[in-house]
Amino acid sequence: MAEILKAAPVVAAMTEELALRAQACRAAGAAPTLVILRVGNKPDDLSYERGARKRCESVGVDLRVEVLPEDCSQDELLAAIHAINDDESIHGCIMMRPLPGGFDEHAACQALDPAKDVDCMTDGSLMGVFVNNGQGYPPCTAQAVLEMLDHYGYDLTGAKVTVIGRSLVIGKPVSVMLQARNATVTMCHTRTKDLASECRNADIVVVAAGRIGTLRSEHVRAGQTIIDVGINWDEDAGKLAGDVDFASVEPIVAAISPVPGGVGSVTTAVLAKHVIDAAERTLC
Repeated sequence: MAEILKAAPVVAAMTEELALRAQACRAAGAAPTLVILRVGNKPDDLSYERGARKRCESVGVDLRVEVLPEDCSQDELLAAIHAINDDESIHGCIMMRPLPGGFDEHAACQALDPAKDVDCMTDGSLMGVFVNNGQGYPPCTAQAVLEMLDHYGYDLTGAKVTVIGRSLVIGKPVSVMLQARNATVTMCHTRTKDLASECRNADIVVVAAGRIGTLRSEHVRAGQTIIDVGINWDEDAGKLAGDVDFASVEPIVAAISPVPGGVGSVTTAVLAKHVIDAAERTLC
């Protein structure tokens, strides 16, 4: 049976370190503070907000929530973002997306100060990931993949990694971040010819396609590590499911992350980490 790469020990280790760093920031006069900017009251947004609040409380990050009505104007949204930019007590901001229909989401994202962009919403932050210049912060989910691999002791230098997915949220940035760690990365997607061969050739497969059952038994071989980034609602089973057919893949591979209880659970810890990083930068 495969080793199950659970999030709990990863989060516990991160929480211990982050709590000490947040305490040091407070002692130096900069209480790490995150703002969640939300338009309306979508259940998915509220669920994420609850998870983020719990994580922030556990490490000593202050959380504020700015809520705008769903029928607010683009100008009102931009005004709220500019106010966050101007507030020196705020170190990080995450805007719940997608926005309701009628908003120019790209313009709203670009209005945020990249120094406070703790989940890579702005083009400036994304450029920082691609050029690896240490500016901005990578997407929290992409960083969570590396946090998982680091915690469980994987040496990425020279490792063959196949990434399934090409979004700017996960697939492309995590591929660049893995290459920066000297992994040899093959980027694939659901239209890749002979996807099974590309996956079987890898030491590690990161699955971020956004589709249930993308990775199945025919895609894997013994000895591999599978990182499942997908979070989908399985209507037939009535529960959350990843992009990996866990039941068929787990008996074959060496290690696999579960859904739920895997990468997604590490994401809010990474968010808190980025806020603390931003607070520390203000003290330099």
